[in-house]
Amino acid sequence: MADRYHHGNLRAAVLRRAAEVIESEGPYSFSLRSLAADLGVSHTAPRHHFGSREGVLNAIAVEGFQGLAERLRATRAAGGDFLETGVEYVRFAVEHPAHFQVMFAPTLLDVGEPELAAARRAAFAELTTGADTVAPDGGDKPAAVVAGWSIVHGIATLALTGNLDSSGVRALFGDADLLDIARRSAGLLFRHRPSEE
Repeated sequence: MADRYHHGNLRAAVLRRAAEVIESEGPYSFSLRSLAADLGVSHTAPRHHFGSREGVLNAIAVEGFQGLAERLRATRAAGGDFLETGVEYVRFAVEHPAHFQVMFAPTLLDVGEPELAAARRAAFAELTTGADTVAPDGGDKPAAVVAGWSIVHGIATLALTGNLDSSGVRALFGDADLLDIARRSAGLLFRHRPSEE
């Protein structure tokens, strides 16, 4: 059980506790009442901030898309190319598994909610930046976006669900960490060589 809530920002505390529950038990394993009990507040207190359980999930998805956009923007600002942006996508997913899980589960969300829609658009704008640099002759940028996103999202999902390990595929890479696996695998797609350590 999380530390009981005593003071400060209840909204942030609810989101933090919900993310903890989602990471360990999945997105269907909490109610507003259970979050309130975990935080030691009245069962109506979370409803004041979020309205419903879906409101909590939407807020987690918004946080996730905003955080992802910031990370991808920072990677590019530091000189990272389209490949490194993809690697950062995988890093974000494994560092924020609850957010990542909710962000891409439209059946859990009110996808038409304006703040969520804006956060999603901003993240995808960052994700697509630089795709033209890997499209043959600067050509098929849409295909480069889909190919790049598919591979890094797939790697992140395989890692988070345990399938990369349970299949034995991860063992083929020896001692390589997940980010190196992502870099090498996506690099093949775009004919990049992994940087020498």
